[in-house]
Amino acid sequence: MTLAGLFDVTLFLEAAITLLVIMDPPGTVPVFLSLVGRKPPAARARAARQAVLVSLLVISLFALLGEVVLAYLGIGIPALQGAGGLLLLLVALDLLTGRSSAEPEAAEDVNVALVPLGTPLLAGPGAIAATIVFVRQAGGDPGGYLALGSAIVAAHLVLWVCMRYSGVVIRLVRESGITLLAKIAGLLLAAIAVDLIADAVRGFVEGA
Repeated sequence: MTLAGLFDVTLFLEAAITLLVIMDPPGTVPVFLSLVGRKPPAARARAARQAVLVSLLVISLFALLGEVVLAYLGIGIPALQGAGGLLLLLVALDLLTGRSSAEPEAAEDVNVALVPLGTPLLAGPGAIAATIVFVRQAGGDPGGYLALGSAIVAAHLVLWVCMRYSGVVIRLVRESGITLLAKIAGLLLAAIAVDLIADAVRGFVEGA
């Protein structure tokens, strides 16, 4: 069996890049440090691990059950692509305008690794919508599902590395570097969002 039959490389790259752009690992560093920066290194490492595991669980659940929800609600792929594109565009605008820099305040009696780090900061609506779209794109192909699962795991590994070693990252790129990365990520995400909306319009026209 060929590599294409075992593993959809194109889908893996598309899904991994899209999730990384949406989740914005470098951009999570300032928020992460603002919430757990005063805690000891061991506590920061534990918070990074818990946040990534929560996000991975949420994204995986939507990847597995998203199809069932769509079928139950009678939602077609063009509508999902359009909604996902609009959500991604909102996230892109936040990154480009800097409105996403508003950092959530941490409550003492809430594990910030679960809320707001794990969700909705990491496993937000944009990442969930993109995951469901890629599940539909896999089209029942085992190689596609394997590629998507690998992309989800790879994106969360990058997230974990950035948060686990956030002190090093912030010293290397500085605050201005993270701001620049957020702007570049916003441009890429806006392009992905426009492409999703265009696909949705095309799907509605063809299905009319």
